[in-house]
Amino acid sequence: MNTSFIKLTEPTLILVEVFNRWENDPTLIPLTRPSQNKSELEQKRIITLDNLTKRLEDHHIYLIYQNDQLIGEMNYMVDPSHLYKKDKGTAWIGITIGEPEGRGKGIGYAAIKYLEEQIKKQGLNRIELGVFEYNIQAQKLYQKMGYKEICRIEKFTYWQDKLWSDIRMEKCFH
Repeated sequence: MNTSFIKLTEPTLILVEVFNRWENDPTLIPLTRPSQNKSELEQKRIITLDNLTKRLEDHHIYLIYQNDQLIGEMNYMVDPSHLYKKDKGTAWIGITIGEPEGRGKGIGYAAIKYLEEQIKKQGLNRIELGVFEYNIQAQKLYQKMGYKEICRIEKFTYWQDKLWSDIRMEKCFH
């Protein structure tokens, strides 16, 4: 299996189409999008070429390929306002394995390792992320990679008829 990561510099309409499919995939929405109720979960979101281009102003986006097929994306922002710990020089990361055939194969692990390298190269020394309480698979992956829980934000997202916490985790490089 050949996995590669390519930094996104020029968004295309084909890419916008793929991102929209992932953004509105009912199996991915509860893992990637915080919601306060059922109707928010069901809301369709549309990404445009302009949206994606503008997103590159404050996101470093990398496309994840498996055997030359685009299967996901990962990104980081530096010092966004939603950090739990406001330590200067912190990267906030996100990852989406959008295609089902890319899940459960260690690609997420390889992708985050690669993202960590890019973050270190930029001279940043801390990463923070949020993972929904019911996303046990992702929590295990982050723990295995050395991320530690720093807090829980209660009643953060709605799924399966109840509100769940957002678990904030961090990893520091010194």
